Amino acid sequence: MKDTSGFWAEKCVLVTGATGIIGSWVVKDLIDHGAEVIALVLDADPQSELHRSGYVRRVHVVNGRVEDFRTLERALLAYECDTVIHLGAQAIVSVASRSPLPTFETNIRGTWNLLEACRLHSGLVKRVVVASSDKAYGEQDHLPYTEEMPLQGRHPYEVSKSCADLIAQSYHRTYGLPVAVARCGNVYGGGDLNWTRIVPGAIRSLYRGERPLIRSDGQYIRDYIYVKDVSRAYLNLAEQLDSLQVAGESFNFSTESRVTVLEIVNRIRRIMKCEHIQPTVLNQAKGEIRNQYLSSAKAARVLGWRPVYTLDDGLTETIEWYKKYLGENPVE
Repeated sequence: MKDTSGFWAEKCVLVTGATGIIGSWVVKDLIDHGAEVIALVLDADPQSELHRSGYVRRVHVVNGRVEDFRTLERALLAYECDTVIHLGAQAIVSVASRSPLPTFETNIRGTWNLLEACRLHSGLVKRVVVASSDKAYGEQDHLPYTEEMPLQGRHPYEVSKSCADLIAQSYHRTYGLPVAVARCGNVYGGGDLNWTRIVPGAIRSLYRGERPLIRSDGQYIRDYIYVKDVSRAYLNLAEQLDSLQVAGESFNFSTESRVTVLEIVNRIRRIMKCEHIQPTVLNQAKGEIRNQYLSSAKAARVLGWRPVYTLDDGLTETIEWYKKYLGENPVE
């Protein structure tokens, strides 16, 4: 993705969670657009896409936690950041269920810390994008999720995203902070090394000639979106934050390609030519919403955003990334 507008030239952008799956691709896009990037990193991860791509050598790395207010404030002030893209989070649903306190600390405290630092230095920070999730909506009587629906997470991960989302909205409503919220479904793509997630887990199993494991009964419906489309969405949202239609608002980003977990595994099997390897359906999932998918009509109408990648196109690129990665790291 190349910048044709020049918007990001000489912008200084703080990206939290910069070594995560989304963060890595956002940083790469920002650099390609001419931005100066400050990457807040908890732990150095040489296997992350940010490191593997070499882009880590083109950013300023600040080591620290979003739970530490002074670290966030130092990053903003030392580099005079005018833009913040907040992706730092504990992002695994099962981990949140096992260990809710660290998840609440990172996802909720980390968000209010960041927003408070931005509020205190609002003369410097001109735009803030906060990552929420479709999980923030919780279980609803009607689908797809639309932005006017209440946020009613019930389980720990959902609650952490509902809270962070509402806190971001409150900082705009109360203090006029130029913040917008992005809600995506299940993000997949190269660089996701959380093997318990269905896309990387299935690809790795099939690459090894093993049966993919499906924790649920395979019929849960999810909304899958390719990481490159997500990165474009975050940059698009930040670029338009000067608009009254955008500041303080939340936006769903979706390909609207709702599929069951079993179907996503079957698509991966077909693309990898591994239809002879059947998945194992464990039917052990607990505490997860059965059906979740989003409408992105508001993003299309207000932002002019639409996904570039179909599900099959995104999966094809993703599989090629993992084939290269697994070929280089056979013991993973």
